[in-house]
Amino acid sequence: MTKAQIWGWVRLAGGAALLGVLVWRLGSGPFLDGIRGVNATALGTAFGLGVVTTVACAYRWALVARALGVTLPLREAVGAYYRAQFLNTTLPGGVVGDVHRAVRHGKDIGDVALGVRAVVVERMAGFVVTIALSVVTLAIFPSPVRKHMPLAVAAIGVVALVAYVIKGRFRLRTGLASPGTGIGVVVTTAVVLAGHLITFLVAARTAGATAPLRLLAPLTLLALLAMALPCNIAGWGPREGVAAWAFGAAGLTSGQGVSTAVVFGVLALVASLPGAVVLVLRWADGRRAAEKPVMLEPDGDTGVQRQLEYSHG
Repeated sequence: MTKAQIWGWVRLAGGAALLGVLVWRLGSGPFLDGIRGVNATALGTAFGLGVVTTVACAYRWALVARALGVTLPLREAVGAYYRAQFLNTTLPGGVVGDVHRAVRHGKDIGDVALGVRAVVVERMAGFVVTIALSVVTLAIFPSPVRKHMPLAVAAIGVVALVAYVIKGRFRLRTGLASPGTGIGVVVTTAVVLAGHLITFLVAARTAGATAPLRLLAPLTLLALLAMALPCNIAGWGPREGVAAWAFGAAGLTSGQGVSTAVVFGVLALVASLPGAVVLVLRWADGRRAAEKPVMLEPDGDTGVQRQLEYSHG
């Protein structure tokens, strides 16, 4: 077993352990209550917000790809991003979709390394901006971590340093630092963060949380940030654990935090379902391409055989 495989199993075990501890401490009630509380209004709202956030993510990816010298049509980017989100939401680890997106795009453009580079930079840029916006939000609104803001600022410095190292590692063109690209990345990331935050607030209300939005907003933001932790099962684990802690620390109940996180997980899955359609359509196209018969016909002038493809019917 390779180190990567071992690390993968450790991540899954960590997520499973977190969920196990929550069930042990709180019982299965908060999980079941969250699932039972989901309604059509919440699902419809989440689906609509998912369209907005997915298009914003896809546009950010297209901006970064263009800065690296690759043309990526928005329509293609949206379909690929939906597919990646669906895979991230349904498969262990939470990053399988992004890996698939990177490799698939690299093969489409004939340069896998460049395709991977574009996705890594896009995700890193989005992560750095998300952290910065989150720290500002948590500093404004009261939350259990407000007193730890100096530490959070230091963490941003570390993240910025890592981003700089990655920039050197991937030898990014200076175009990525152009004002247009930078502003585009910040604006699209802000739209994505706002969409996810609103979805989490919808989940909180659906789960029965009646606290004011100024209190719920920072709590849900903390749970969102927890989803970036590597020890999860398709996003499950740290999100529920941090939500339980944050809600409890804010004077609400830990069970309500778990229920909110569970509802969000269901809403996120529904919002990503167009990705399943994209996945099936791409698979069907591949099957049709593989089934096309190939005939060899001699060239009348040179005698060299050339391939002719015929479609069925």
